[in-house]
Amino acid sequence: CIAYQMLTTKLLSLNTEINRMKLKHIFWTFLFSSFCIIMQGQTLDNAKAMFNESKFADALPFFRIEYNITPDNANLNYWLGVSLFETGLLTESEKYLAFASKNNIRNSYIYLGELYAKMYRFADAEREFSKYEKANRRDKEALAKLTNKREYMSKLKQSISHTEDIQIIDSLVVYKQDFLNAYNLSSAAGKVVPSNKFFKNNPETDKTVYINELENKIYYSQQGKLFTMEKLIDTYGNEKLLPETINDKGIQDFPFVMPDGATIYFASASEESMGGYDIYVTRYNIQTNSYLNPNRLNAPFNSPFNDYMMVIDEEKGIGWFASDRFQPSDSVCVYTFIPNNQTTMLENESQEYLINRARISEIAKTLQPDKDYSALLAKAKKISASKTIMNEFEFVINDKVTYRSLNQFRNPKARNLYSQVMEMEKESIKLQQQLNSYRERYAAGEKSLRNIILQSEARSKKLFDEIGSAKKEVRKEEIKSLSF
Repeated sequence: CIAYQMLTTKLLSLNTEINRMKLKHIFWTFLFSSFCIIMQGQTLDNAKAMFNESKFADALPFFRIEYNITPDNANLNYWLGVSLFETGLLTESEKYLAFASKNNIRNSYIYLGELYAKMYRFADAEREFSKYEKANRRDKEALAKLTNKREYMSKLKQSISHTEDIQIIDSLVVYKQDFLNAYNLSSAAGKVVPSNKFFKNNPETDKTVYINELENKIYYSQQGKLFTMEKLIDTYGNEKLLPETINDKGIQDFPFVMPDGATIYFASASEESMGGYDIYVTRYNIQTNSYLNPNRLNAPFNSPFNDYMMVIDEEKGIGWFASDRFQPSDSVCVYTFIPNNQTTMLENESQEYLINRARISEIAKTLQPDKDYSALLAKAKKISASKTIMNEFEFVINDKVTYRSLNQFRNPKARNLYSQVMEMEKESIKLQQQLNSYRERYAAGEKSLRNIILQSEARSKKLFDEIGSAKKEVRKEEIKSLSF
């Protein structure tokens, strides 16, 4: 009996301890949950603040986290969908914008409509635009915005009716910073190299420089304008801005010049673009000593996305162009195609067929039946012997000797002189960049920069002459130390 009472007492004590622990657990669970809810609210508020400041890339990861917690929140779907759309992840954004539209988030209508327009789903786009119009029928600013979106959709519809019949034989998705690796030009077509490897101090890693076959002329972009320079002995100089017919408006980049020296392809981004960069072509007119007005290429070369770096290799019978249509933000697709001798448009086809050809939905649909493309594919993938990585520098001593490193100099005086030359060339590049900036600001109305521009141009010319003289001295000193 005594043992029973002792056991009962212990059980009651144990039960009391368990209840105390349960209460303690409930308390801490409640406290932690409350903290999480507070932190979650703060995180969402911060994300919304970034969203309202158009910092969509910053807000995106927070909206992703919140979505995993409350996926049925219509407003959250809208914020996430817009953030994806604005950061270039258009395909992924559809799911969230469609959910927001279904749940009557009115601003989602115009975003979803624009997305459908870019996907060439014009009927779906108009449905969303009509919903937006009805929801904002008394808002003049919103209706004006809608008018612009509808005009853009009309431009895309028109582009579909002008789709070119081209045969695309290959495509390769690559990282944007490596996209030139997909271009395997023959030596006759020249070279296209990254701008920051040609101009050593150029931070623009996504831009390019075209070098012609003789390597005596280059074309490149600086701050949205196209320039050219010629090689004088062993240094490029005498920089010239290409005429206004090319550099008229917007941003110009990614030049490529055909072997005739007169035909130039380039990409331009302006208010008139179908989407980001569009590809244009123009030709030099000897009679006017200028270029003709550029023509925008047809679909599928151009799309509602960034399309650029058109290259045609006549020796191989192959062409390439790059596009980020429906690609992740860090990637681009390089298409390989067979250039037409003359422009051939698709005719008498259904709207659906034209849309698929314009979007390049299926490469196989662009090819001729029973035609063997293996030889052309082999040519397209063959790397030319001239395709080499840019060296530290290239300095011609004479017709037998070319140096690519300071360690190759035998004469100490020549080596030290060339080190000074390299510093002078860095200064020259920096000065050219400043000049480009001054010229743009002057064109925009800052007329007070006139004297500064004139002084900078004089300094640039003097520096160019000094570099030329110094290189002659380097060559003279180094030859003294050479024995053949």
